[in-house]
Amino acid sequence: MKRREFIKAATFSGIGLLILRNPKSAWSYQANNKLNMAFVGAGGQGGGLVGAFSGMGENIVALCDVDDQRAAKTYERFPNAKKFKDFRKMLDEMANEIDAVVVATPDHTHAVASVAAMKLGKHVYCEKPLTWSIGEARVMREVAMEKKVVTQMGNQGMGDNRLRQAVQVVWSGVIGQVREIHIWSNRPIWPQGMDRPTDTPPVPPHLDWDLWLGPAPWRPYHPAYLPFVWRGWCDFGTGALGDMGCHTMNMPVLATKLHEAIIEGKTIVVEAEHSGCNQESYPKWSIVKYYFPERGNLPSLTLTWYDGGKKPPAEVLPPELSPDKLPGSGALLIGNKGILYSPGDYASEWRLLPSEQFKDFQPPELTMLPRSPGHHREFVLACKGENIKPMSNFVDYAAYLTEIVLLGNLAIRLGQKVVWDSKQGRVIGNPNAEPLVMRPYREGWRL
Repeated sequence: MKRREFIKAATFSGIGLLILRNPKSAWSYQANNKLNMAFVGAGGQGGGLVGAFSGMGENIVALCDVDDQRAAKTYERFPNAKKFKDFRKMLDEMANEIDAVVVATPDHTHAVASVAAMKLGKHVYCEKPLTWSIGEARVMREVAMEKKVVTQMGNQGMGDNRLRQAVQVVWSGVIGQVREIHIWSNRPIWPQGMDRPTDTPPVPPHLDWDLWLGPAPWRPYHPAYLPFVWRGWCDFGTGALGDMGCHTMNMPVLATKLHEAIIEGKTIVVEAEHSGCNQESYPKWSIVKYYFPERGNLPSLTLTWYDGGKKPPAEVLPPELSPDKLPGSGALLIGNKGILYSPGDYASEWRLLPSEQFKDFQPPELTMLPRSPGHHREFVLACKGENIKPMSNFVDYAAYLTEIVLLGNLAIRLGQKVVWDSKQGRVIGNPNAEPLVMRPYREGWRL
């Protein structure tokens, strides 16, 4: 079998259950075949991902970035990689030389780059959140399913075995039925709650502003938009909730199978309280409450998200915790037999409460979920044809998790209760939501 035929023959099955007929081979894969990888976004997070995958021995054949200055260090490290500003040109010219594409751009260009790559049969790793809008997430899932490519979203905590242990603890009923979840974040750590700047400074020579805007509506360049701070602007980012929800909500969503509400076509209700949203930028703080229906044999539950310095009130906390001692980020899963408390964003740490009740508890060996060989390695091994499937693949999980997260942004931006018909993919009784669910693209851009 030729190298490219071998790499394209990756197969996989089952939500997140990484099926390893021969686990040893996946942990010690030493095949001569290396992936030819292309990167859309080579500065910032993209530069880090280039380092991660090159450190695993894969070939970096193409680097694409609209900002030469931001990508300069990565460009210098990989002089033999071909350089591009427009990912569309990269895919046109190098389609036969690329096995996998990594997308690490601002949220508003995740979908256009990822879908273009998948339509060419390329495996795709895309940073979180998977997309800027729910409609895009649904398209991403459909294309990934149709093209049968390997996919993975960059919520890196999914590759942590402690997170998987926490999921297994909840699945096994140790804390009983979970009907209440509280999740809080120390974001935003960038400006939010501001209006559009009125001055129009010149575009720096190292930046292609038109390509940076991509499918978003046209506006003049301003340094208030980039780099990094695009997260707070409604046209480009997804705010504190969108930026961190796919991390901090990940373990609670998987542990209580909230994504199955979408799979089953159920109605989800979301309400938001916040400091004010002017449609230019996200609010300085928000409290978002999700009401999830029964899923299979699991009970209905409420999930409350807090950001911008807001945290769960004292009345919902167990005696061992108090609002003033909570860390900047964390999650609390409240069951009828106990509580799982996870400080931080990635569920790499957690414990059961009350401590006295669970003083003799020992974390179980993973049996319901396999041990991870590492988040990025899952993707590489799957691309190389190993019998392994990334848990955060677009089809089985990542698109659903992203949809849940972005439902909160719908409630924030619409300023009223959202009743989400997940079967039809629409907000019931509110046509004003349609351009937020799937916005029209600027001329010259399409999925």
